[in-house]
Amino acid sequence: MGATEVDDKPRRRGRRLWRWLLWLPLLFAAFSILQVASLRFIDPPFSMFMLNRQLAAWVEGDWRFRIAHDARDLEDMSPYLPLALVAAEDQNFPEHSGFDFKAIEKARKNNARGRRVRGGSTISQQVAKNLFLWSGRSWVRKGIEAWYTVLIETLWPKRRILEMYANFAEFGDGVYGAQAAARTYFGKDARNLSAAESARLAAVLPSPRRYSVSRPGPYVQRRSNAIQRQMRALGGPAYLNDL
Repeated sequence: MGATEVDDKPRRRGRRLWRWLLWLPLLFAAFSILQVASLRFIDPPFSMFMLNRQLAAWVEGDWRFRIAHDARDLEDMSPYLPLALVAAEDQNFPEHSGFDFKAIEKARKNNARGRRVRGGSTISQQVAKNLFLWSGRSWVRKGIEAWYTVLIETLWPKRRILEMYANFAEFGDGVYGAQAAARTYFGKDARNLSAAESARLAAVLPSPRRYSVSRPGPYVQRRSNAIQRQMRALGGPAYLNDL
């Protein structure tokens, strides 16, 4: 074996590595498109946030911790619950294509003035984060979140997006989705939630481990009342008929 052939081996390995690196974004794009397209029709058994929370409990040695989750179709929930989520989290949900730039700018200005910190994330962005990503703040995570948000808005109807949010939003530590929250906090099915109960569930978002549904403090009570007023302003449950 000549010296030239030996010297070419590292180069060939380097070229193969670069080819794989060039293919990785394409493979990720193809996988994520297939993933989101399939979830338009298939209900996933868990989200990445749920998996991360369960693993964190095990790492901490809490073997008794269990996730509470039970998915329901949007038609099997009280119409007040999805309406409350829109009123609380994303009032421009029917109009935007995944990103509400006016809300983002408003949140930036409020945060810069030292007011209560609020994000500008839409329901679509929160579905992308809850289902597919991990907690934390980084530009890489935000970039992947944006990509999944585009896919969700492109491949799913608005009702499916809202249904997935209602089923995978965290309403308390380990309590995910409308049905589990309704059973945990009110002892009833999600289809029987009242307007006030739905507003209280939405009021603890997006900080369900800081605020309590079962023991609402002054902030949650004020926010619940504000959400109910906004629900009426949106037109009540009939508002969802146009989604």
